[in-house]
Amino acid sequence: MGAIPAGFRPSTLSQLLEEGNQFRANYFLQPELMPSQLAFRDLMWDATEGTIRSRPSRISLILTLWSCKMIPLPGMSIQVLSRHVRLCLFDGNKVLSNIHTVRATWQPKKPKTWTFSPQVTRILPCLLDGDCFIRSNSASPDLGILFELGISYIRNSTGERGELSCGWVFLKLFDASGVPIPAKTYELFLNGGTPYEKGIEVDPSISRRAHGSVFYQIMTMRRQPQLLVKLRSLNRRSRNVLSLLPETLIGNMCSIHLLIFYRQILGDVLLKDRMSLQSTDLISHPMLATFPMLLEQPDVMDALRSSWAGKESTLKRSEKRDKEFLKSTFLLVYHDCVLPLLHSTRLPPFRWAEEETETARWKVITDFLKQNQENQGALQALLSPDGVHEPFDLSEQTYDFLGEMRKNAV
Repeated sequence: MGAIPAGFRPSTLSQLLEEGNQFRANYFLQPELMPSQLAFRDLMWDATEGTIRSRPSRISLILTLWSCKMIPLPGMSIQVLSRHVRLCLFDGNKVLSNIHTVRATWQPKKPKTWTFSPQVTRILPCLLDGDCFIRSNSASPDLGILFELGISYIRNSTGERGELSCGWVFLKLFDASGVPIPAKTYELFLNGGTPYEKGIEVDPSISRRAHGSVFYQIMTMRRQPQLLVKLRSLNRRSRNVLSLLPETLIGNMCSIHLLIFYRQILGDVLLKDRMSLQSTDLISHPMLATFPMLLEQPDVMDALRSSWAGKESTLKRSEKRDKEFLKSTFLLVYHDCVLPLLHSTRLPPFRWAEEETETARWKVITDFLKQNQENQGALQALLSPDGVHEPFDLSEQTYDFLGEMRKNAV
């Protein structure tokens, strides 16, 4: 309970996230241009279906985070603000996708056990969703998933904030012959140090190199820090859904339908409705301009999920089968729900692992959603003298896809 375990390190993946947006989901959500810069490489139009073309990828799977067991306690000198798992595609040398984060829950009676996807009364917050989709078209024979268990903390003596890695593990997705590993549950023992260090144990006081009887060795292994994950095989419907996403992306399953709406509307605007495919003019489209922000503000994404679920429950079967009607209805819900929240001065800026800020934001969001429901839309809230919004900025309305490409290339 005293010192920080010897195998803990400053979080590698957290540091990468702080360096820029090249490891964030909103980077990979943007369409990628061909080397010629004259067409999109991963966003194409299917004239027969009247929507974007589905694109198979080498890796397309669903993964479930079950639990983490026997995770050493970090010591009394720090206060833990968040327990979480960060995961990404990795080839042993470099990160090949966005870094996706899933927050864990724990019980005081079992502080060394972390769990995911807890039972909640309303919708499960996407930050807690342990069901993840993973897509990649990387040809690397060493491709796999890097998991890093981490804690965000504040040091009691100085108030310093930081993030520690509590262990990591690499699950290679192909065997030596290039055959994909089977879909099943994997019990993965964690390594200490960073992903670039070898032979470091999370807690050397419980060494897995134990000597003695077979029984003693079995008991020692049961005390090792471990992560339980399940790779799920895809049915036809899941495969078709995932094929509408970018070639490389990791995210949570609970918001996948919203990402697909974004991609389909992006395809309509960039490929179907533009006067000229060579045009590089700014496009007036508030949803395209702001939706990527939601990937960094999961509570606003949850608000959109909740609003859309409420609206979808009122639609007729024939309306649910009409793709154009669904997209136009989704845009109305987005404008009613997300845009007022993103530009409200009452909503504090999103800050990772700050409970007070998270609570304050969620109160603003739930109050707004309740008001919307009572008034059948956001118009009354927008016109209310109590609602104060940020000064209007043209960037709220304009989608500059070339500008996004340039920012992504930095």
